[in-house]
Amino acid sequence: MRLCTPATATLPLAAAAALLLAPTPAQAAAPAAPTCAAPDARTFPLTTRIHGGPAAYEIGGGYATWYLDLTNTTDRTCENIHPVVVLVDKKHALEPDQPQLEFYEGMRPHPVRFETTDEDELVGVFRQGLTVAPGKTRTVKMRLALTSDAVPNEVTANAAVVQRHEDDGDWVGQSNDYRFAVDTDTPPPPSDTADALPDAEEAAELAHTGPSTPARLLAAALLLTTGGTLLLARRR
Repeated sequence: MRLCTPATATLPLAAAAALLLAPTPAQAAAPAAPTCAAPDARTFPLTTRIHGGPAAYEIGGGYATWYLDLTNTTDRTCENIHPVVVLVDKKHALEPDQPQLEFYEGMRPHPVRFETTDEDELVGVFRQGLTVAPGKTRTVKMRLALTSDAVPNEVTANAAVVQRHEDDGDWVGQSNDYRFAVDTDTPPPPSDTADALPDAEEAAELAHTGPSTPARLLAAALLLTTGGTLLLARRR
């Protein structure tokens, strides 16, 4: 993962993250996608935004739809893009099989499988790579439901975006927070008004060093798999 983090940054989960890459033969034979970030870039090449989701989900209820916008701000094609969805719940009670998340390529849904980190976040990787044309926005439809064994809770979802290069990758985008309640009486404020996207200066700082990045999001960006298994190991 090409990401520079200063030694003075306090990122316990990022420091604990280890990546187990197990490419399939087909993936190993595939040519690496050229990077969509310029070598000297100080901003993320993909502006990333979550929007459209409800403020609350019913436990055991049906699916609700939300969207992830990926805007390519460069003059280069961004290929092999893998969003990484991170769910953090207030009670640390959400189990990996309780959020049922799918994303769509056209009319075809793809399930997103979550795994638990040692910091009680849930991390789900889009296994199918996406392409975003230069100067264009690709809107990815997603839908989420919570199984009947989930508990009342408050959840924050966000997305890191990774461009994969064989057994490595670039961290190329970071979304706003999407906060929602799970079967509670008082939902949190809508994320579209409460959580703005990083401005240009903040994005530059994040892309260059990541010192103010939430540990959960930075760790998620380091955990892109290629059909293998996510492995989180705490290093001391």
